Amino acid sequence: MRFSRSMRWRRRRLRLRSQVLLLQSAVVALALTAAFGAFAYVNDQHVEREYQLRALGVARTVAANPVVRAQAAHYSVSGDGHRGARAEQDVAALAEGPVQALAQAARARTGSLFVVVTDDRGIRIAHPQKSQLGRMVSTDPSRALAGHEVLDHDRAHLGEEIVAKVPVYAPHSRRVVGEANAGVAASHVHDQVVRVLLVGLTCLAVALLVGVLASAALARRWRRLTLGLEPEELVGLVQEQEAVLHGIGDGVLALDARERVTVVNDEARRLLAVDGPLGAPVAEWGLNPRVLAVARAARPDGGGGEPVVTAAGDRVLVVSARRVRRADRDLGTLVTVKDRTDVESLTRQLDAVQAMSSALRAQRHEFSNRLHVVAGLVHGGHLTQAARYLEELLGTGSASVSLPGLDTVDDAYLRTFLRAKAAQAREQGVHLTLGEGTWVDSPVTEPVDVTTVLGNLLDNAVHAAGDSGRAACQVEVELMAHGTTLVITVADSGDGVPAARAEDIFEEGVSSKEDTSTPGGRGVGLALVRQIARGRGGEVDLVTPGGPDNDEDPGGAVFVARLPGVLGETR
Repeated sequence: MRFSRSMRWRRRRLRLRSQVLLLQSAVVALALTAAFGAFAYVNDQHVEREYQLRALGVARTVAANPVVRAQAAHYSVSGDGHRGARAEQDVAALAEGPVQALAQAARARTGSLFVVVTDDRGIRIAHPQKSQLGRMVSTDPSRALAGHEVLDHDRAHLGEEIVAKVPVYAPHSRRVVGEANAGVAASHVHDQVVRVLLVGLTCLAVALLVGVLASAALARRWRRLTLGLEPEELVGLVQEQEAVLHGIGDGVLALDARERVTVVNDEARRLLAVDGPLGAPVAEWGLNPRVLAVARAARPDGGGGEPVVTAAGDRVLVVSARRVRRADRDLGTLVTVKDRTDVESLTRQLDAVQAMSSALRAQRHEFSNRLHVVAGLVHGGHLTQAARYLEELLGTGSASVSLPGLDTVDDAYLRTFLRAKAAQAREQGVHLTLGEGTWVDSPVTEPVDVTTVLGNLLDNAVHAAGDSGRAACQVEVELMAHGTTLVITVADSGDGVPAARAEDIFEEGVSSKEDTSTPGGRGVGLALVRQIARGRGGEVDLVTPGGPDNDEDPGGAVFVARLPGVLGETR
């Protein structure tokens, strides 16, 4: 079944190519035939006209000869009617006369079929055939005898002929005394036309052959340009492309071999926050430098362009690229873009939940030990010691992580997040404290943006403090509410930011950490934090880089973030 379907498709494809070739060949043949017909008609008229003019030249020369003019006047009726009658009888005298000799000499010299001279009645006084002398011409001489030159195509006793007729004037007078006729056989003209047309037919055959070969080459090139796909397949591909490109949730951006944008769906325009005309170089689309680097590093095997996490506006994206080839032909690069903003937000929240869970597990274990102590004291009858031990436990608030100053934060969500981060920092040997100026008396209305910015800054500070190797690893965070604006200050006791990277630490892909094990690479957190802050009309700054290169403050780095519009009204 599959084999027969393939054979039917192949026959259909062959028929289509044959139809294209035959159609193009027919068009070429029709055009050449029409051109040849026009050429044949014009050439026939041109050759006949040329021979008429040549005959006219011969007739004029003969008619202008003084001997011919004198003899025609001698035999004309208007000159001497008796002489005209005598011309009809004295054929022998005409055959040996000077006009006959001049006419035959002109005929032999020019290759004409005939040269004839008549008197003013149309009686021949010179003719190639002596038997026709003294007789009336077989064609109408009236127009020439009326003083007009005539070019004509006649049929006479010598056959079909191309003829020119010229009036003969009396000597020293404008009186018409006869006519001079000269002409060639129409068959001679026809032969000349045929010779020219044969040359034209040869050129036509060559042109037709060239046209057929060009049509075959065009069909071959068409097949190569369409990668061997037939119109039905191309239509199907276009329909599938439209359905797929606009139906999937990922962004798709296609570049040809010369890095021009050929395909882009609406999701890619939205996620990358770019817009541009198809066919323009990708460098003119204003793509993120990391996205452009991934696209240019792609290879046909999928290598060279590992997925990269990047930030575009307020979104976190995963970008990957692959080089596409078909039949050893480089078709360009396909770039796919996936939105990881929601996943990143959920990851942040999950980190907070996991940190809190870890802290609760540790506290549960500690609380269980303390209950065992209380139970032992009670069972041993040491009630006074048990009471004193319980009072001490209640005074320390052991059910929660100790974070002095947390009561100055009125938002429950923010308190829980800070408590989780404090527990997470403690597990890494870092002591997290709240600054003395902390005061937030309004609820958080944009918890995702706040926790993303605060979480990134705290994570960086905890890692910096923990990696410093110092005995006292500390991170201080200070939160201050100013209307609906939240100001976050994070300081750590780490090694600070290297001087070489203090200026570009917020650029995407730039990180002070050398660890490359993170999927998609590092250098995204601070870039994302700044984009979120600027998207809300705020800013994130490195106010103190710290480190041994900073003489004024050799301690850790200090970051300040200002987030407008993330707090509600004061309760």
